[in-house]
Amino acid sequence: MPTLKTYRLFISHAWKYNDEYYRLERMLKSAKNFNFANYSVPEHDPLGTKTDKELMAALNRQIRPTQCVLILAGMYVNHRKWIQAEIAIAKGYGKPIVGIKPWGSQVTPVVVTKAAKEMVGWNTNSIVRAIREHSL
Repeated sequence: MPTLKTYRLFISHAWKYNDEYYRLERMLKSAKNFNFANYSVPEHDPLGTKTDKELMAALNRQIRPTQCVLILAGMYVNHRKWIQAEIAIAKGYGKPIVGIKPWGSQVTPVVVTKAAKEMVGWNTNSIVRAIREHSL
């Protein structure tokens, strides 16, 4: 069997909603014939910055080497300046963005739908297919 490609991913999320992030990470880890390297910044592994300027620079370093950025598209995005900053950084580097609609949600933030190459449901196969299709 040929070696699988390893996708370099950044998962944008709000720490207040860690459960969704960890659920998505588990889904991706359990996907068959799919490998990824996680460049995200989960709460258990913060960047250790002290100022907004340092955090912005650190987020740039995290997102720059990725091939795709996943955005957990809950309505809280409208109120999270750092998720919006991550979207802007990804767009600045020309990184494809895949928006993931929260389970059972009818509405997603406009900032995500406008930035995303594709919006997908909360389904492992849909998410993995979108990553494969849109990754650099």
